[in-house]
Amino acid sequence: MTASPDYLVVLFGITAGATGAKLGSDEKELILLFWKVVDLANKKVGQLHEVLVRPDQLELTEDCKEETKIDVESLSSASQLDQALRQFNQSVSNELNIGVGTSFCLCTDGQLHVRQILHPEASKKNVLLPECFYSFFDLRKEFKKCCPGSPDIDKLDVATMTEYLNFEKSSSVSRYGASQVEDMGNIILAMISEPYNHRFSDPERVNYKFESGTCSKMELIDDNTVVRARGLPWQSSDQDIARFFKGLNIAKGGAALCLNAQGRRNGEALVRFVSEEHRDLALQRHKHHMGTRYIEVYKATGEDFLKIAGGTSNEVAQFLSKENQVIVRMRGLPFTATAEEVVAFFGQHCPITGGKEGILFVTYPDGRPTGDAFVLFACEEYAQNALRKHKDLLGKRYIELFRSTAAEVQQYATEDGLIHTNDQARTLPKEWVCI
Repeated sequence: MTASPDYLVVLFGITAGATGAKLGSDEKELILLFWKVVDLANKKVGQLHEVLVRPDQLELTEDCKEETKIDVESLSSASQLDQALRQFNQSVSNELNIGVGTSFCLCTDGQLHVRQILHPEASKKNVLLPECFYSFFDLRKEFKKCCPGSPDIDKLDVATMTEYLNFEKSSSVSRYGASQVEDMGNIILAMISEPYNHRFSDPERVNYKFESGTCSKMELIDDNTVVRARGLPWQSSDQDIARFFKGLNIAKGGAALCLNAQGRRNGEALVRFVSEEHRDLALQRHKHHMGTRYIEVYKATGEDFLKIAGGTSNEVAQFLSKENQVIVRMRGLPFTATAEEVVAFFGQHCPITGGKEGILFVTYPDGRPTGDAFVLFACEEYAQNALRKHKDLLGKRYIELFRSTAAEVQQYATEDGLIHTNDQARTLPKEWVCI
């Protein structure tokens, strides 16, 4: 159990589109951010702060205009997202006079403000979120812990919590967003006071990065944690998939790219999340965009995932046994290419992990080389240096290079089909199966 923070910063975001349970599901951008500091030790609530955020697309739905009373003209001169976040960070730092030992944590009405708005939008805009946005308290979950007799979490919102506590509706603030923050501050004060004496500990966490890894075919996977993503650009990697689902926690090794019968990517992936809650949030990103393409997101099963990502052959398991390696796929190799030539191709600036042991050649069932190979690199820097050699020559042939995944490697082997590693002849399975 983690220590309780000294302060909570109540945060509420509004986008140019849907509100409530659909917040973030329409991919609309953030336009307004409210916050207020709650001093847990002294049971005091600070002033309300707000900042307008200028979206790239200056379009507001009619419902948004009616609820927020914001017009496009005022947004056109507002701060961009990175500027608004700096303003938020500076405001909180100044108010708390943050020093050694001072701690605070965000508190939001549910999961959507952090997971479905701030993280995905910041990721798309290449904006670095401050550290504080990687942990937060979900007031609905905390309220349910504090008041077990209250309505179910999916029915809890700020209005329901205030009603349960017999609070009168705040009359000092009437604007949408501002009134929610005002009420949340009062709810928190009630929760930490008699008779509840609630303690805020163990906040929600947002993964900093996706962790690659392998999956055993014997592993039990909850059907309610898996989705199928369709329409991916063919060159997408597991890191691209993780970026599309930024803010949601994907299980280790939980992004598996699918291959077609010819061993090429078919624009689909199976993605496994840490819980049903995160899977359900992922489904709300149906038809959100990866670059200019929209991605379809559907429910899938644990069996679907295992057929793509489940480990099989010992050769593959040994190749993938070094954790946190970046995998690069080579395509178009001369059929006579050797491990030594591949090592020399990448050179000193992007050394292959383990030298020849970090190379996995692929052959057809009859032993003929396919011209494909997988290569391991120890870090992102080496992998990026390697990928810059895309279409460089090895002998008389130019070599195509792509980021790859453990799941992609695993699809090249079954229990009765082996792979050609280094200079040992191996065979592929009879069929490359993709679900």
